[in-house]
Amino acid sequence: MLRPALTTLLLFTAASHAAVDYATQIKPLLQQHCVKCHGASTQKSQLKLDTAAAARAGGKRGSALPELLVQVISGAHGDIPQMPYKRGPLDSAQIALIKQWVAEGAVAPADEKPSDDRHWAYIAPVKAALPQYDTTHPIDAFIHARLAKEGLTPSPPASPSTLVRRIHLDITGLPPTPAEVDALVKEYLSSSSVMSRRWSLKKLANHLLTSKHYGERWGRWWLDQARYGDSNGYSIDAPRSMWPYRDYVINSLNQDKPFDQFTLEQLAGDMLAKPSREQLIATGFHRNTQINQEGGIDKEQFRIESIFDRVATTGTVWLGLTIGCAQCHDHKFDAISQREYYQLFAFLNNQDEPTMPVPDPGQDLDKLKAEHTQVLKQIDAHIKTRLDVLLEWEKTLGEKSKKLLDAEAAKSLAKPAAKRGAADQRILFKAMTGTSDPVFNPLYDRHLELDNIFKNGTTTLVMKELPQPRKTTLFIKGDFTRPSDEVTPGVLSVLPPLPAGAKADRLALAHWIIDSKNPLTARVIVNRVWQQYFGRGLVETENDFGTMGRLPSHPELLDWLAVDFVEHHWSLKHLHELIVSSATYQQSSFIRPEAAAIDANNYLLWRQNRLRLDAEVVRDVCLAASGLLSPKMGGAPVYPPIPEGVMSLGQVKRGWPLSKGSDRYRRGIYTFIFRATPPPALSVFDAPDGFSTCTRRIRSNTPLQALTLLNDSAYVEFAQALSSRLIKEAKTDDTRISHAFQLCLSRPPVEKERAALLRLLSSERNAGAAEPQAWQAVARVMLNLDETITRE
Repeated sequence: MLRPALTTLLLFTAASHAAVDYATQIKPLLQQHCVKCHGASTQKSQLKLDTAAAARAGGKRGSALPELLVQVISGAHGDIPQMPYKRGPLDSAQIALIKQWVAEGAVAPADEKPSDDRHWAYIAPVKAALPQYDTTHPIDAFIHARLAKEGLTPSPPASPSTLVRRIHLDITGLPPTPAEVDALVKEYLSSSSVMSRRWSLKKLANHLLTSKHYGERWGRWWLDQARYGDSNGYSIDAPRSMWPYRDYVINSLNQDKPFDQFTLEQLAGDMLAKPSREQLIATGFHRNTQINQEGGIDKEQFRIESIFDRVATTGTVWLGLTIGCAQCHDHKFDAISQREYYQLFAFLNNQDEPTMPVPDPGQDLDKLKAEHTQVLKQIDAHIKTRLDVLLEWEKTLGEKSKKLLDAEAAKSLAKPAAKRGAADQRILFKAMTGTSDPVFNPLYDRHLELDNIFKNGTTTLVMKELPQPRKTTLFIKGDFTRPSDEVTPGVLSVLPPLPAGAKADRLALAHWIIDSKNPLTARVIVNRVWQQYFGRGLVETENDFGTMGRLPSHPELLDWLAVDFVEHHWSLKHLHELIVSSATYQQSSFIRPEAAAIDANNYLLWRQNRLRLDAEVVRDVCLAASGLLSPKMGGAPVYPPIPEGVMSLGQVKRGWPLSKGSDRYRRGIYTFIFRATPPPALSVFDAPDGFSTCTRRIRSNTPLQALTLLNDSAYVEFAQALSSRLIKEAKTDDTRISHAFQLCLSRPPVEKERAALLRLLSSERNAGAAEPQAWQAVARVMLNLDETITRE
């Protein structure tokens, strides 16, 4: 079970460096664990703990300070059980902090106001005044003031070349070119003041925010949360056309579409007045659920399962709450009842799930028709080799078996054998084999996919509100076969209500989520953006702002950013520019031992964090360094090289029509993702599986990652291209090594690094390797460096 704890408590080893601060360390702790039972609305044992003065005044058992509070939280009282009661004890660091505060005299402000009984995340954020400190940048004002309070100082800025690469990778997901690095470094070093240097970096950030590649980088961030994939999931995992939704996300972010409008379109775009095609495509957010195509299933069961997923995803993505925990019973920790869960369920229970045609001007129909002809030839040739099996199967069919066939197969079967065409044979062969033929199935899937394109064009999955709402009931223990009381749409009681008189439908839910009175949405989103830049959110449990989640490390900063986000019309680009222009973001990631002794995990942000690149960006960086990267945007997914045999690992063997030409070298966001058998090079670097929403990627460190970069056929190809590029663009060993470092790391090598690569070159040449092979060995080393796949 996740234990909530203040960042300052995790840093308790630093307590001897400064007196405990009641306002930032003790009061939030009492608010989190004690005020619910000992606050303004409830005073068990007539005791209030919403102020230090009230704790001193005490209750039935006298004053809580100094001894009683320490005794009950430590479990040392003879008569009173350990507190908090039935919610799990405080951890040792939290208890030690309260003990220290009491030992120091339990100092608290004389004019202290009572704590709000509500959980902190349910109270509307307020834009606090900036701390008076040595900076005018709002982020730095809060961070530096907190560091000073803890006896820490911020780190100096990273080197200009590091900053150029950092900003490029964070905003576009691509490394800068050597020319871009040189230009910025010269401008940076020629600046006469700290402010002018920071202005140079701010200008770079704003320039990159206008790049089309910004939408690709941050589009992947949102697609993680949308649980995007290009297949249906479950064991059959058939391909689906979902990429128009992916392109909608990329285009919306590039346009800096206000996040509230972005939300509205995805949750209820079909219910807007005269919705555009783009707004209809946006509703694909909740069509990213899995679709079970197994035989003999109860379709209603899996429709219900998809709504369970939509309720949980909506709660996690926008509200940062574990609403899904109330599916079977009242939430064990948060004030979310099972009835409220099904009231939210009712909003999402009134939709049809159609497929919508989408024009695709980028499709080469002649090329697709030629491929279709070839696929049909392969299918027919395979059927011919097993025609006797097909005829024998037909003879064994009884009347009951015939009734189980789908309408298409039944129609073909009813024709006399002499009058059946090739299409009939394909339909019957599919009916016979189901999903068991590893040769036939991938070909037949591709045939159906291409046939659908010719008949309907490109399609995508969307939502459409039903004219008459379905009846929604509670399900006893979450079991759809056990309906209970009927419920109507409604929202959580701990949050502001729907506007009086508003029609309670999916559009109203979307408006409620983005209402400025909702205390959660803006906080949750700015926290997730912050997490991308620093590796950890201001609230570490980015998917749980409830009572079991972590308290914010910098609550005033989180609220300031949330209010500022809304004030700037929910502009994500404004938020990016604000973060990247801060000295906090621009710090060196170098670990200073004296600071690490106080804050080993860098919760207080005395330095920047090193972050392993996301799986798709690892690929993109290597493509860019090798010179192979295709800048093409949007369109149908592509099929870059993957290891042989991968597509046979699922229950059904799927086709992988290897992309040719520039499509082979497109960015990772465009790679086709089968949920059951995703590309291994993405999975090994912790890409999400698309089965459920992902609000934070894990970052593992395994030998398989090094083996992938060294031996995966795609990365071998990148190394070959990088080798050719080095030979072509530089003439001597020294200049080629320098060029390799600039392409991969955006910096020159130090002499120790240069000497190591020269020794490798000499070894390869002495072994008889030709120049391209010798330099390929160097290229493989460069692409496999930790620094290459890390944002410093």
